[in-house]
Amino acid sequence: MSTETTGTAARDGEPRRTGTGGSPFVRACRREPGPHTPVWFMRQAGRSLPEYREIRKNVGMLESCRRPELVAEITLQPVRRHGVDAAILFSDIVVPVAAAGVELDIVAGTGPVVAEPVRTLADVERIRPITRADVSYVDEAVRLLVAELGDTPLIGFAGAPFTLASYLVEGGPSRTHAKTKALMYGEPELWHALCARLAEVTLAFLRVQVDAGVSAVQLFDSWAGALSEADYRRYVLPHSTKVLAGLADAGVPRIHFGVGTAELLPAMGEAGADVVGVDWRTPLDVASRRIGADKAVQGNLDPCVLFAPWPVVEAEVRRILAEGRATPGHVFNLGHGVLPETDPDVLTRVVALVHEVSARPGE
Repeated sequence: MSTETTGTAARDGEPRRTGTGGSPFVRACRREPGPHTPVWFMRQAGRSLPEYREIRKNVGMLESCRRPELVAEITLQPVRRHGVDAAILFSDIVVPVAAAGVELDIVAGTGPVVAEPVRTLADVERIRPITRADVSYVDEAVRLLVAELGDTPLIGFAGAPFTLASYLVEGGPSRTHAKTKALMYGEPELWHALCARLAEVTLAFLRVQVDAGVSAVQLFDSWAGALSEADYRRYVLPHSTKVLAGLADAGVPRIHFGVGTAELLPAMGEAGADVVGVDWRTPLDVASRRIGADKAVQGNLDPCVLFAPWPVVEAEVRRILAEGRATPGHVFNLGHGVLPETDPDVLTRVVALVHEVSARPGE
C-alpha cells in the first residue's frame, strides 16, 4: 500500500487516496526529509480560539463530537488561522466508549464523568464492540474533512486502553489513579479483561477513521506516566500494542503519546508506533536515544512557555528544533495540549518561526 493510500477501502470499494503522502507531516512521520519541520498542536482544534468558543456556545462536548458539520468546522479552524501542517480530528477520547454503551457525560470544568464505574466482569461485558454504524458521525466528519483539506493531512484520534480504563474505573478524572491501580494490582484478570475490551473498541474506532481517509492516527495515553516501567510493561504495553499492531496494514503513520513518560519511552517505543510523542520534560535528542532510531519523535514545547515574552518563546522553539535535528524525524508540537488562555496569535507566530528556521530549500 502506498503512503498515499490512507484507508483500506472507500465505500465504493476503491482505495481512498488523499495526496498527503508527500506532505511535510507524513514525510517526517516516516523519517523522510522534507521542505521544513512540520508543526501542529495537540488540542489545536478549539481551546484558545474565540471562533471555537463562539461555535461551541450552548452545545455540549459529546453533542459537538456527534455533529459532522460542526466537527469539520472546528477541525478546520486552526488550519485556517495558524497554517499548521496537519489537522487533528475534533473529538474526545470517551466518544467510542459512549458508543459502546457506557453511560457518561463530559462535564464542563471537570471532564468525563461515568455514571457506573467499572467494578466487575459484568461491567466489562456491558462494553459492547462498536461498528461503523455506531460512530457514523465520525465517518461522515472525516470524509467531509478529507474533501475540504486536500493535501493537508488529517490525523485520526483515540484514547489508549489504559487512559480509558482509568476514566471508567475512577468514574472521572483522577490525580492519583488510586482506584485504577487498586484494580490493576488486586484483580489483574479483571484489569486485563477490561483493557482487552477497550483495545478492541479503540482499534475499531481508529479503523473507521482510517477507512474514511485520515492520513495518520494518534493514540493518546494521557495518564500512562502514573506508572512505573515495570507496571507499564505488565499492565499496559500488551493492550497498546494490540491497537497499534492492528493498524500495521493501514498504510498510515501511527503516533503514540503520553504525559510524564520519560522513564517509559523505551517501552512505548516497543508498542508499535512510527512516531512517539515526547512531553516537555525530556529533550528530544535524549528521548530519541531511549525510543530508538527507527522511530520519529513529536514535541515538545512546554505549553506554558507560550505565555512568556516572545524572545523567550523564540529561543525555546529554536532549541527544540536544534534537538529535533538530532533525531531520525521530527514533528514539532507542544509537550501537551494548548491551554485555553493561550493567545492564538502566539501559536500562529510559532508556526511561522518553525517553518522559517527549519526551511530546507530543494527538498
